[in-house]
Amino acid sequence: MNTTQWKEKFFAFLGENAKKRFLLMLLGVFGMGFFLSFLIETGYGSDTCTFMNLPLSARFGLSFGTWQLCLNIVMLIAVVVMKPRLIGAGTIANMVFIGYISDFFRWVWAQLLPEGFFLTQPARAIVFALALIPFILSIAIYMVADMGLSPFDALPVILCEKLGIRFSAGRIVWDFAAIAVGMLAGGRLNIGTFLLALGLGPMVGVVDRWIKKHFFKAESVQTGV
Repeated sequence: MNTTQWKEKFFAFLGENAKKRFLLMLLGVFGMGFFLSFLIETGYGSDTCTFMNLPLSARFGLSFGTWQLCLNIVMLIAVVVMKPRLIGAGTIANMVFIGYISDFFRWVWAQLLPEGFFLTQPARAIVFALALIPFILSIAIYMVADMGLSPFDALPVILCEKLGIRFSAGRIVWDFAAIAVGMLAGGRLNIGTFLLALGLGPMVGVVDRWIKKHFFKAESVQTGV
């Protein structure tokens, strides 16, 4: 089987609009890692998963990317056992690359920018404000691509189904549990985590509608979707 045939089988396996969805997934993963590097450096807060993992990685003496990958592997095993259909190409890309992309760019900023740049005003506030929206947008793009949930996002879906509780309520409990673990590990809760929690849902809805209208428009007309 040649390379072209493998590619065709791969994208056929991924499903409808596979190439566009795969591109969106990669764009979302890269964007999350890239903009997360700014959010971490400013110290104003991040998503709940990162908030939990940053102090834990420090306590275990590992880089953020390595600790996040290790924890994701453990959570992935649980997802595989309980509900493997939630896993996709995006699951692997999310758990493997986001942390390391963030680590890489944090290293780049340390080489290029003056020491303490991200902690001095007004640079700190400006960088945080400029990075927050595209970070949320990157998460939305990743989710709209629908190529598998990250293990951190898949577990509350599974637990809510098994416990018979509404996902919206269960997800809040899950996120606050992650925040509690992060604080117990030495993390300091800041405004960014709250802004992400409040802004992600509406942003995903807006991005979902726009992408389905414009990005998938041509294929939808051709396939009659």
